[in-house]
Amino acid sequence: MEFRKVMTNWKYWFLNRWQSNYFRKSFLLILFITSIPGIISGIAIYTFGLDSTENELRKVHVEEIDERAQNIDDQLNYLEESLTYWAYEPTFNYQLITTDFVYEFQTTRDIMQKLLILEGSQPLISHVDLFVETQDGPVLFTPYMNKINDQKQQDAYHSFLDSSTNISWYHNEKQFEETEYANNLLLAHQIPGVVNSSFGAIVVSLDKKSLTQTLETLTPYSNGVTLLMNENNELLLSTEKSADQAFTKRLVSMFANKEQSDRSFQMDWDDKTYSVSFGTFNRVGSEWTYVSAAPISAITTPIITISKVILIASLTVLGLAFLLTWFASNRLYQPVRNLASSFTTANSMEEKGPKDEFKQIRDRIDTLTFESEQLERRISKQIPQLRQNFLIQLTKGYLYDFDEYALKRRMENYRWKVDDTSFVLLDIQLTGIVANEERKYEDDSLLAFAMANIAEDVTKEYIEQYAVLNQYDMTATIFLIVPDHISNVSDLLRSLSDDITNSINRVLSRYVTITISSKTPKIKDINFLFEEIGRVKRFRDFHNQNQVLMLNEVEEHVTGHQLFYPFEMEKEIIQSIRRGKINETETLIRQFFDQLLENSTKEVSVQAGMMQLYSAIQHEILLSGVDPVILFKGRNMYEELAQLREMGWVIKWLIEQVITPYIHYLEDNMNMEMKMVVDKIVSYIEKHYMEDISLESCAEYVNATSYTISKAFKKVHGVNFIDYLTKLRLDKAKELLVQTNMKINEIAEEVGYRHSYFNRIFKKHVGLPPSQYRKSRASNS
Repeated sequence: MEFRKVMTNWKYWFLNRWQSNYFRKSFLLILFITSIPGIISGIAIYTFGLDSTENELRKVHVEEIDERAQNIDDQLNYLEESLTYWAYEPTFNYQLITTDFVYEFQTTRDIMQKLLILEGSQPLISHVDLFVETQDGPVLFTPYMNKINDQKQQDAYHSFLDSSTNISWYHNEKQFEETEYANNLLLAHQIPGVVNSSFGAIVVSLDKKSLTQTLETLTPYSNGVTLLMNENNELLLSTEKSADQAFTKRLVSMFANKEQSDRSFQMDWDDKTYSVSFGTFNRVGSEWTYVSAAPISAITTPIITISKVILIASLTVLGLAFLLTWFASNRLYQPVRNLASSFTTANSMEEKGPKDEFKQIRDRIDTLTFESEQLERRISKQIPQLRQNFLIQLTKGYLYDFDEYALKRRMENYRWKVDDTSFVLLDIQLTGIVANEERKYEDDSLLAFAMANIAEDVTKEYIEQYAVLNQYDMTATIFLIVPDHISNVSDLLRSLSDDITNSINRVLSRYVTITISSKTPKIKDINFLFEEIGRVKRFRDFHNQNQVLMLNEVEEHVTGHQLFYPFEMEKEIIQSIRRGKINETETLIRQFFDQLLENSTKEVSVQAGMMQLYSAIQHEILLSGVDPVILFKGRNMYEELAQLREMGWVIKWLIEQVITPYIHYLEDNMNMEMKMVVDKIVSYIEKHYMEDISLESCAEYVNATSYTISKAFKKVHGVNFIDYLTKLRLDKAKELLVQTNMKINEIAEEVGYRHSYFNRIFKKHVGLPPSQYRKSRASNS
């Protein structure tokens, strides 16, 4: 009785589903898919899969090792290029031959640091040595300096200099037998790199473990072997881990006997099938061959078994397909039934006859369409943000390939009305704090946000269509769409600018510079308006005040403008920095900018002077041997300086961020006592330049040797002693020629020269005799 009841329920369940068109079609389709393709695929894999798989594996093997070999080749190329770069380093010049590395410990330390930097520049490098043949005998840096006393060892290192090329991978047996480079892979570069007569060499030893790990990447499958051979097919390196390396020897013999010419082939070894591929690396002066042998039998053997299993399983599935398909179709149909049941009542689902569940879903979609319209209204609230994104894309050039019609359509999609309109930009830039006011916002981002909100509140009283772009760098840009029927656009923009300025002055206590662009009716030209704004606002007055700039007014004002730069004040600043006087330097910088502002207050001129002064300071930093990248920790100092809007900020930035770190660095890293000695000599020269002064007399004056004084003077001032004295005397002579009526011979004696010699040296350095120089300066004035 129970069995009959179960069968009745099952029959009712089956008929109920069979009435669904979707169920019937999916059932028949799945039945076909689960049976016929399985049988066909099993036969195909068994018949053709093995050969095809082996060929494909070899092809994949070649492709994979080509890409990985290129990576290894790039690493070796980079190593060669890096070594060449270091060989051309000015540190490794002919002065090393005469250098006393014990006395000149600074030079020794620099060489050690450079060798350590080169050693750590690439993981393939084990260590780097420097061999130098000095006048006191051969020296080896490892990186610590050691003298080479053993004659055989000297000959071995000297053989690095006998190579016909500056850089070489090939080295003779003597270099390995008499040095500590036994069994190492070496790359050597003669120094200096710019000439053929070498006095030393940089020797790089490769880390075999790291290179072996790198070579292992050429074997895509486990238990493979990779070889590296030189141009004579001699083994350089192998990744085989067995002690006898029999497989490696077999591969080497095959290439030594030239048994293979194809790039990829198969070979059997120790009951395994290997895919062997090889290629070459073009190294300096030689050609290396790499060989990759990957076992593929572990992959191909299971294919035969798998194909048989697939064939048997497919035949078995044919018998079970009906049952499995029935349950699969029911699972596929169940989501559709559940979805349809959510739209209808239980009674309608029990009705007999064909059913159309998708009609129920379509009705539901109509309802969802109505809901999507509501969602559209909500999205319209995000239109302002979409407009801003569009303008940013336009200014960044992302929409450059769009034509005018396509851009117009996009703007209309953002609810903008662009017919019979033109486009204008207003740039708002905050400068200094209004006099007698306190700063109300400590957070610059909050200040920028407040400025943008004020601009938006004021703008909506004048123009219907606009967008405010907050740049978050104390600037904001207002994009205005002005109808063509407005005739007095300039007056409108002036009034808008005045209201924005007054509001910001009142609320934020900040001065404002507003730049107004020209007007354009073309959407593609909006990008040029942004460029125009950036160009025009550079002509703002650098003094703190409210300003409104327009293109035509700026062009009229700057016509014939000449740039002034106080060069003499720059020299005084540099001299003060050399002496390490921070307070004195700050005073001179303030005087420098006072002179700069006396001649032009436009930002473009002042900023050019700012950049030139910083460049001069950086030049002084470079001359002192300090790397600005290290000193300023990789910061973009020019970009930081360009962002400063007030003179006080510029002076504070130069003192605190540039000059003070530099002077502190010098105080920590150079001999300040020697600098004070040089300063003492400079003071002595300035007082007694008209007398018979020599390097020896100055050295005696400060109780030092002339050699020490000469070297220190060159290091501190960048010129030698006699050139500094000559320049000082000639500068004093120029002043006397222009400012007095003294005779030429009197001026010569006044600056410490005989008359005849004075004429020759003045013409040599100035280009004119003293008399002609006086006439030319008199005519110019």
